Amino acid sequence: MPPDYFVHSSSFVDEGAQIGEGTKIWHFCHILKGARIGKNCKIGQNVVIHGSVVVGNNVKIQNNVSVYDGVVLEDDIFCGPSCVFTNISVPRSAVNRNDPKFYKKTLVRRGATIGANATIICGIEIGHYAFVGAGAVVTRDVPDYALVFGVPAKQKGWRCECGEEMKLLKGQLHCTVCSAKYKVTKGKVSKIED
Repeated sequence: MPPDYFVHSSSFVDEGAQIGEGTKIWHFCHILKGARIGKNCKIGQNVVIHGSVVVGNNVKIQNNVSVYDGVVLEDDIFCGPSCVFTNISVPRSAVNRNDPKFYKKTLVRRGATIGANATIICGIEIGHYAFVGAGAVVTRDVPDYALVFGVPAKQKGWRCECGEEMKLLKGQLHCTVCSAKYKVTKGKVSKIED
């Protein structure tokens, strides 16, 4: 029975990698043994996904991204072109740190966006629906719904689940496009369900 996902003929999927239904893996990719990729993902050209990586459902990884051991991408994540994940905080060529005990976990929560050429330093968490701007260097945890950019990345605002800007009005965050509302309690943001 043929697989229920697509792999371009120029790409390699090692035996033992798990690929979900409807996922598309494009040109010159390498998915290593042990990697787990969910359903309906789009893996762009020249992407490498290492063996202990977990990729949720409906994740879009654009061209030229390496997802190293220790990285977990939950559902509905967008990784822009050439964004960078790291997994060792003190790399040295002459010191062998190619062992899982040296890898720091990086967790990207559901719905987050990572812009083109952003660098994610290992050992952090990027919150639900957070938005990391293009070219940012993220060195610490990013709260849910936060917009961060710059070097090092700093919070500059809030983003809705739809991705658009939110404004603070009368103690609540309001989306400027879809009109969703969010409450802020002790620095944490949560959606107000109608």
